Amino acid sequence: MSDALPTLRAVLSATEGSSAAAEANALLASPAFARLQAALDADHDNFVEQLVTLTEIPSPPFGEARRAAAYAELLRGQGLQEVETDAEGNVTAYRPGTDPEAGVIVLCSHLDTVFPAGTDVTVKREGTILRAPGVGDNTRGLAVLLAIARALDAAEIRTRAGILLLASVGEEGAGDLRGVKAFFQANRWRDRVAGFIALDGLNPARLVHGAVGSKRYRVTFRGPGGHSFAAFGLVNPAFAMARAMDDLGRIRVPASPKTTFSIGRMGGGTSINAIPEEAWMEVDLRSASAEVLASLEERFLAILPQAAAAEDAARDTKRGRIRVEVKQIGDRPAGTTSTESRIARIASAVIAAQGYELAYEASSTDSNIPISLGLPAVTIGTGCAGDRAHSLEEWIDVEKGASVKGVATAVASILLAAGVATN
Repeated sequence: MSDALPTLRAVLSATEGSSAAAEANALLASPAFARLQAALDADHDNFVEQLVTLTEIPSPPFGEARRAAAYAELLRGQGLQEVETDAEGNVTAYRPGTDPEAGVIVLCSHLDTVFPAGTDVTVKREGTILRAPGVGDNTRGLAVLLAIARALDAAEIRTRAGILLLASVGEEGAGDLRGVKAFFQANRWRDRVAGFIALDGLNPARLVHGAVGSKRYRVTFRGPGGHSFAAFGLVNPAFAMARAMDDLGRIRVPASPKTTFSIGRMGGGTSINAIPEEAWMEVDLRSASAEVLASLEERFLAILPQAAAAEDAARDTKRGRIRVEVKQIGDRPAGTTSTESRIARIASAVIAAQGYELAYEASSTDSNIPISLGLPAVTIGTGCAGDRAHSLEEWIDVEKGASVKGVATAVASILLAAGVATN
């Protein structure tokens, strides 16, 4: 391969270069973009029907296979090339560019939702409002990828770099970004990636350039257990865990970069009248800074043996001491794509030129992985109003004017990243 691919990566990462605002305005005023908008407008009803169809295919955590198979068929039906499902369950499809040596711009939306198997995902329509679990996060993103491919074909727009559509698994919760992690570990396209754009979230003004990292742990405190009355005085794992929880709660974290911690789940014990043999908790640590997150993690892990030792010192250890088992159950890397990088500058210029009030944000999305690998990557909105994501009351508004404008805004950023003629 020539040096075109690393050059395109370098261009998208560069913090100097031509005026992004001028490029954005030129594209938005071009005949090519006018054709694109017309194609999106004409296709809108089909887009909504596909969105409804996909939403009503359950895609619970670690259960995305049925939706993935249906999505692969839709991609094939649109004539996209090299439609494949990898070993992790990700679905990819390729739209060639004019320069095979320029690599690909990955457009990524995730297949999974947060809702367990058995959740009613029937879409309820109220005018232009669609209500259903997962309809916005991120089924709309999947439908937008399909609409983008159709509109580019209808408008006869070619890009210099190829476009690789990626429908990923495992973005939500315990999935821990497993789909995109697997993509960059083993997928055959990984070395051809020049830039990465995730479509996630609704707000078309939102530009996610910061990757909020997280470290997640399941911590189990174990002890000898015994009768709550007869064995009173023996070490108690619940007390050790309570010390650890209290010590974690006393840690002071910076407001900027935003850094957080939470104890999300806890349990243990066998009976109200028994000293438990184990007590467990699940802990979430987050920060937009890799360095701050590492420091918080170090402080948290140091608390655990100290809490066990304090309980051993406070009570009787003749039947055994407190043991601590620490299992990492989540690891999302933190990082930042500079707002001065080309990939961020062109996206922000398009958002502003379209009349939206630009909002830079940090979040945890599929872009965390390429950002952590040093690749130019951002996450942008899929372009409509909505609310109540991750709840059974989730809804979006697919009113045609706003919806088409939102999708067109995303496409304009993609075209400037991939390179396009404006004739």
